[in-house]
Amino acid sequence: MNLQNAVQQRIDELVATDLGIQVAAYRHGELVVDAVAGDGVTADSLFYAASTGKGASATVANVLVDRGVLAYDQPIAELWPEFGAQGKDKATLRHVLTHSVGLPALPPDTTRETLLSKTEYLASAEPWWEPGTKMTYHAETFGLLVGEIVRRATGRTITEVLREIAEPLGIADDVFFGLPAEHQDRLVTLVEPEDADQTFAMLGELFAKVMPPEAMPRAAFLNRPENLAIEDPSSGVLNARGIAKLYAGLIGEVDGVRLVRPGSVPVITGPASTMPDELMGNPATLALGYAIGRLGSTAEESPASFGWPGMGGSVAWADTRAGVTFALTRRLFDPTGSPSAIEIGNLVAKALC
Repeated sequence: MNLQNAVQQRIDELVATDLGIQVAAYRHGELVVDAVAGDGVTADSLFYAASTGKGASATVANVLVDRGVLAYDQPIAELWPEFGAQGKDKATLRHVLTHSVGLPALPPDTTRETLLSKTEYLASAEPWWEPGTKMTYHAETFGLLVGEIVRRATGRTITEVLREIAEPLGIADDVFFGLPAEHQDRLVTLVEPEDADQTFAMLGELFAKVMPPEAMPRAAFLNRPENLAIEDPSSGVLNARGIAKLYAGLIGEVDGVRLVRPGSVPVITGPASTMPDELMGNPATLALGYAIGRLGSTAEESPASFGWPGMGGSVAWADTRAGVTFALTRRLFDPTGSPSAIEIGNLVAKALC
């Protein structure tokens, strides 16, 4: 059985619990898996994919560095003078991309609706540590920081720059930070597990220091397209084929397009930081905007892989050694993660990596 058929057969079995799934994989720029399952789900459907979208915001930043518009070690305050307050005058894009800038927390009055207004707060905030000396996952502030740095450097929103980068790949309408009105009919409605309230309450306690409960993404909020119209570069509204192709264009050539020079790929995707996560407690090996290691394996087990998963169960990753990229989205918005993303990702990796 070829890989396309094997993946299709397995997600047809999984759809009873996942309720709707997309899977895409590229190898050396060729689409080798393009599978969907679930009522109303097509390859063109769009899913809220939570932090899987961080791979897109990181890619925007890395492309701009490769083009000479940004620099990893330039002080952010040179582009954004207000950011130099409270000892952040030497903080850099590298610190933001490695979650070591020391600004993981949103103010307590933050809601999903007011996220974008919090950049001034971050500029004036005191960092939790000297930038670059420690790290913790910047769940929501990562995108705000990257987005504002991009805006200061280019004079355009990160959404506009993403579209420019994605258009040559033919995926400008497949990866978004905010859902445009004209694409609302493509959005897949999310469903939470029966015990979601209890799980979200536990997550709320875990993230209490950095995220008010009102800022936590929930399906009831995310299923209203007008709410997803809010630009959030820490998240993504996308499909598996689109984000997998974006990664493919980052690590190699797709349809004659390369997003960065070949020599830049090892710099972007290799280890840039290895530290314990101060809040979560786990060791974290990061590339420049991505976690190293395939979902379900460690950085030591899959050192050529990098990417980012989303809280609801989606994921996208790439393997530079094999020239493979992979993405999975699903309708069941499970805050504990997705065994399916690990299982199908391992199935693809075993065949191609």
